[in-house]
Amino acid sequence: MARVKKEVVPLGWDIEDAVYAEGYTAVCGCDEAGRGPLAGPVVAAAVILPRGCEIPGLNDSKKLTEKKREVLFDVICECALAYAIAEASAEEIDEINILNASMLAMRRAVEALKITADYALIDGNTSRGFAIPTQTVVGGDAKSPSIAAASILAKVTRDRMCADMDAEYPAYGFAKHKGYPTKAHMDAVREHGPSPIHRKTFLKFLNEEPKDV
Repeated sequence: MARVKKEVVPLGWDIEDAVYAEGYTAVCGCDEAGRGPLAGPVVAAAVILPRGCEIPGLNDSKKLTEKKREVLFDVICECALAYAIAEASAEEIDEINILNASMLAMRRAVEALKITADYALIDGNTSRGFAIPTQTVVGGDAKSPSIAAASILAKVTRDRMCADMDAEYPAYGFAKHKGYPTKAHMDAVREHGPSPIHRKTFLKFLNEEPKDV
């Protein structure tokens, strides 16, 4: 029996169109990558796409292969009216907590856009401190093309940072686990101690006995 290839349905513009219908003229999508890892910055991106723009294959970055994300990264940068990528450091995460640091990175991305956005669609259920009106969209990276584009830019950028982190601190395996709390990563931290880029507030496991798997 022949396999039927599942058709990929393009993300609709309903969310953005509803905002544009209210009179806004530059709606950006915003998302972050790297809230869960033990090390490195949290990275955010903001993207303003041409209204109605369809980018084949555009979707939630978590649903795409690394190779596909890399391809779409370049396409998004070429198609976008404006985009910006920003971060909040491990030190800032330790100082103000990961949620506030994620908001800070997203605000920095929105503020860095070469076209000033007058409305922001934020992935998730929290929006804090933005200078422009915002709308939170739970699961927005699978619903809004603007947010999906931002999710890919943020994810690819942070993965590239992890490759650099791996080269600088090869004992931890950042290129493989991207900083997430895998057993191998936690064992490496136990063996070598935290690196300068580890988030100190994420290392409570060091005070616990390692679990046998």
